[in-house]
Amino acid sequence: MIRKAKAVWNGSGRTGSGHLFSESGVLAETAYSFKTRFENEKGTNPEELIAAAHAGCFTMSLAFVLQSAGFTPTELGTDAAVTLEADGKGFRISRSALTLRGRVPNLDDAAFARFAGEAEKSCPVSKVLNATVTLDAKLIQ
Repeated sequence: MIRKAKAVWNGSGRTGSGHLFSESGVLAETAYSFKTRFENEKGTNPEELIAAAHAGCFTMSLAFVLQSAGFTPTELGTDAAVTLEADGKGFRISRSALTLRGRVPNLDDAAFARFAGEAEKSCPVSKVLNATVTLDAKLIQ
């Protein structure tokens, strides 16, 4: 399976701007720029998209881990916070912090944490990130 996306950029790094397109059409001329990435202008940026991908991938991975163990969650919610920091003359993504909260009937905290750890290790986005991945998993009663 291959998934595709495209970026088109016009102008310099600081004053230029770009648009993102995804094969599915979810991203269609989605604007991004220096100001959406390094300031607070409305629009998206690569780190936000990586955070969304990581949160979505991990949460689905956990749903499959729970399913194979015989549990059905009523709700799983994951926040991902991706850190972009200076690295010499450029930048690097140094961390992706996952915060998970879930409701899973008939499951205790220790098992939930163990299943969450399995899901983090099996999540394809976790595997591709060359960053420290942290996980804070808590079961909501």
